[in-house]
Amino acid sequence: MDLRDEAKRQRDNDELRQDFAENANSFHVWLTETRAVMVDSQGDLEDQLKVIQEKSKEIQERKEALSIVEDLGAQMEEALILDNKYTEHSTVGLAQQWDQLDQLAMRMRHNLEQQIQARKMTGVPEETLKEFAANFRHFDKNKSQFLDHQEFKSCLRSLGYDLPLIEEGLPEPEFEAILKTVDPNGDGVVSLSEYMAFMISRETENVHSSKDVEDAFKALTEGADKDFVTEQELYQSLSRPQAEYCIQHMKPYVDSRGREVPNAYDYKTFCSDLFAN
Repeated sequence: MDLRDEAKRQRDNDELRQDFAENANSFHVWLTETRAVMVDSQGDLEDQLKVIQEKSKEIQERKEALSIVEDLGAQMEEALILDNKYTEHSTVGLAQQWDQLDQLAMRMRHNLEQQIQARKMTGVPEETLKEFAANFRHFDKNKSQFLDHQEFKSCLRSLGYDLPLIEEGLPEPEFEAILKTVDPNGDGVVSLSEYMAFMISRETENVHSSKDVEDAFKALTEGADKDFVTEQELYQSLSRPQAEYCIQHMKPYVDSRGREVPNAYDYKTFCSDLFAN
C-alpha cells in the first residue's frame, strides 16, 4: 500500500468516525431530553399519562435512529477503528440507555394508570396521590424510579411515619415489617409502583367492605339515616374532586314509589357497584 492509499484510508476512517459521532451525540441528546421531559412532567394525572404515552410512541419510532448508529458502529469495527476522538458514546452504551428509557416509560405509564384507577376506585384525592409521588421523586436523587431502603425510610419519615432512629447494624422490626409488604422479593429497592400501591393501601386501610363505605355516606346525610345523599351534602363533606366524581358516577335516587328525588343520589348502589369491580 503506497502513501496515497494510506492517506485515503485514514481520511475515510476519520469521516466514518465523524459520521458515527454526529449520529451518536445527537441520539444521546435526545435520550437525555426525553428522560427529563418524562420524569419532570406536570399537570393532572391524565395530562401526565398523555405525555408518557406520546413519549412511549416516540421511543419506539427513534429505534430507527439507533439502528443507524449501530450500522455505523459495525462499519467502524469492520474497518478496525477502535478509537473515536469525536464522541464518548458507544453503540452498546446507547442501546442500553434506549432500553432503559423504554422500560422507564412502561413503568411510568403503569404507575399513572394505577394512580388514576386508585383515584376512581378508592376515592383517594388526586392531590394526595401527587403528594405521595412528589415525595418519592424528592428522594429519588438519580431519577431511576427506584428508592433504596435508606431512601425509602427517609421518604416515609417525611410523610410522618414515626420510625425510630436505630444504630446501623441493629434490627429495625417496624421498618422491616413495612419492607416485607413493599419489597417482598427482597431485591433491595422499592419501585415507584410498589411505593404507590403501599401508600394507597395505607390511605384506605380502614375501608374493608361496601358496608363501611355505605355507613360513611349515611353519616353525611341529614339525620345520618337517609338512603340517599344530596349534592349539597357531598360538596359540604368531601373535596371538590371527590364530590364531582360521586355525582358523576352515582345514580339518581328513586324512592319506593318510583319517583326520582331532586338532587339526591343512590349511594348504596354506588357502593355495591364499586366493590363488585
